[in-house]
Amino acid sequence: MNLADVLRFASVSLAGARTRTLLMVAAMSIGVASVVVLTSLGEGARRYVMGQFSSLGSNLVIVLPGRSETTGGTPGMLLGETTRDLTLDDALSLTRSRAIRRIAPLNVGSALVSTHRRNREAPVLGSTADMLPIRHMSMGQGRFLPGGDPRQATPVCVLGAKVKSELFGAQPAVGEWLRIGDRRFRVVGILASQGQSMGFDTDELVIVPVASAQMLFNTSSLFRILIEARSREDIVRAKQDAEDILAKRHEGERDVTVITQDAILATFDRILRALTLAVGGIAAISLAVAGILIMNVMLIAVSQRTQEIGLLKALGAAPRQIRQLFFAEAAVLSFAGAVAGLILGALGSYIIGRIYPVLPTTPPWWAVLAAFGTALATGILFSVAPARRAARLDPVESLARH
Repeated sequence: MNLADVLRFASVSLAGARTRTLLMVAAMSIGVASVVVLTSLGEGARRYVMGQFSSLGSNLVIVLPGRSETTGGTPGMLLGETTRDLTLDDALSLTRSRAIRRIAPLNVGSALVSTHRRNREAPVLGSTADMLPIRHMSMGQGRFLPGGDPRQATPVCVLGAKVKSELFGAQPAVGEWLRIGDRRFRVVGILASQGQSMGFDTDELVIVPVASAQMLFNTSSLFRILIEARSREDIVRAKQDAEDILAKRHEGERDVTVITQDAILATFDRILRALTLAVGGIAAISLAVAGILIMNVMLIAVSQRTQEIGLLKALGAAPRQIRQLFFAEAAVLSFAGAVAGLILGALGSYIIGRIYPVLPTTPPWWAVLAAFGTALATGILFSVAPARRAARLDPVESLARH
C-alpha cells in the first residue's frame, strides 16, 4: 500500500463519517483561527503604536526635567524633591552641539481662547519655528511661528484646524486677532488637519511662541525640549552632548533625563511583541484541546471499526500499515482544519480591520506558519494512541465480535 493508497483510504473513511469529520475539522479550525486573529490584533497594536511614535519625528531626542532613574517614576516627585527647571537658556545652549540640528523647547498649558463672538478652552503649546520640521507638521494656511530669538514674546499664534473651524467657522482666520487668556494674539497660520497622535489631537492645538506661553502661564520652566539629531548615527552623540551641556549648566549635577525615540520604540516593540506571543500562546491551547478531541473521537472510531481493522489484518495488512492509516486520517483532518482555520482567521482579521481601520490587522507570517504547523503536529501526535490500539487488535477476535 503506497502513500496514495493510504491517503485515498483515509479520505474514504472520513467521508463515511461526515458528522464526526466535520466536528473534528471545526474544532481544529477554531483553534487555528483563534491564533491567527489574536496574533493579528497583537501585531496590529504593535504597528499602530510604532507608527504613532514614528510620526512624532525622526532622529528625535527628548529632554525631561529631573532624573527618572533615581525615583523610578515621575522625576523627583516620589521623593518629595523639587526637580530643577529646564529653562529657555538651557534649551538654547544645546545648539552648541554639532550633533544637534534643531531644538524645540515646549511649554504646555490650557487657556480660554476667544474671539469677539465665540470662545472655547483649548490646549496651548508654546514652542519655536523649528517645531514644524521636527514634528513633521504641515501648514494648511498662512505660515508657522516666526523665526528669530525665542526669548521674544511675539503676539502671534497658529491654530489647529478644529479650533479655527469652531472659532471662525467658514470665515478666514489668518490675520484676525483673538484672545488667549488675558492676552491678544494675531492668527498667522492654520495647521493642516492631522488628527490624533499619541492621544494628542493636533487639530485642537493653539501654538504660540514659547516666550509668549511662559508669560501667559507665568512660568520660566519648560515642559520638554525636543532635539533633532543631524542623522541617525548622531543620535547617541546628541544624547550624550545634551547630558554633558546641561550638567555643566547645572553645576555638574546630572539632573535631567534624556531619552531617545529609538529607545522608546525598542521598549514598546519588546513589550508588544511579548504580548502578541502571549495571546498567541493562549490561543494555541485551543489547538491542544482540538487534538485531545481528535484522539478521543479516533479511540471511539477504533472501537467501532474493529471488524474493518480485523478484515484488513486478515487480508495481510501489517500493524505498521494500520498505524499509517490512522496517522493519515489524523493528518487529513488536521490539514483540512488548519486550512479552514487560516481562512476563518484571515476573514476575521479583515472584518476587524474594516471595523477599526486605524489598526493594521494583517496576521504576522510566523503566526500563520506556527498555527498551521502546530495544528498538523497536534493532530498527528494525538493520533498515536488510537493508531497503536488499532495496530494491536487481533484479527480473529476483531472479526468474531460481530
